[in-house]
Amino acid sequence: MYNEAVKQGGLAVVTGSASGVGLAAAMRFAQAGLGVVLADLAGDALESAAAQVRKAAGDGATVLAVPTDVSDADAVADLADQSFAAGEVAVLMNNAGIGMPTGSWEKADNWRRNIEVNLFGVMNGIHAFVPRMIAANRPAVVVSTGSKQGITTPPGNPGYNVSKAGVKVMTEMLAHDLVQAGAPISAHLFVPGFTYTGMIQRFMPEKPAAAWTSEEAIDYFIARMAAGDFYILCPDNDVSSEIDHKRIAWALGDILENRPPLSRWHPDFADAFAAFEKTD
Repeated sequence: MYNEAVKQGGLAVVTGSASGVGLAAAMRFAQAGLGVVLADLAGDALESAAAQVRKAAGDGATVLAVPTDVSDADAVADLADQSFAAGEVAVLMNNAGIGMPTGSWEKADNWRRNIEVNLFGVMNGIHAFVPRMIAANRPAVVVSTGSKQGITTPPGNPGYNVSKAGVKVMTEMLAHDLVQAGAPISAHLFVPGFTYTGMIQRFMPEKPAAAWTSEEAIDYFIARMAAGDFYILCPDNDVSSEIDHKRIAWALGDILENRPPLSRWHPDFADAFAAFEKTD
């Protein structure tokens, strides 16, 4: 559906677009000929990002910067009002996210904030935009940015994992419901690999060799979205698609074989997983 949406023109609305993969996506959508609405928290970063996209889009293109806290349903509704007032929405990319540290029995406030931004932020975007996109009856796409941590759920940050697992389920149901409604709109789950974004840069001043750039991740994503994929798991310079598939299969095997949860990291199963990951 993406190619048809671009061919018909309109706007791409990208949340979390002041930096990282959100900004890279906004740039690519502008270069494809779409107008762009950048949404992020108010500040210099959002204005700077909008200036970069305007330069990439060229004269006459619609490029708007709309300060938005995606956890605030009213703010996202206002974003939708401003976007539809500016034109038809061809792409909605619910990308904004945070990764505040949590533990299984601690940091409850961080749990809530992760879920408010990462999960409810996506829900707010879907609720504010999709009914009007369906009513427009034009080719369009809805993108949710998930995480491999929402699929294999590694130990370390359960609150983040839960929020991203919820994004996966929500987007799966959205894709199903759009088909049932007969809408000319496709949904896609964008799952970056190890990507050097602003969030990572705070801890690693220099890009690790294993990481992809935001542009590499977005280029891979757009190519697979254009091909019609729903699940778009990006590899990186350290983890291939084949390794991703092994890890996901092992995680599902925990249920099918009644192993301990997260057995990939369990001392009694670590060697078995390592051998499994190496098999052809």
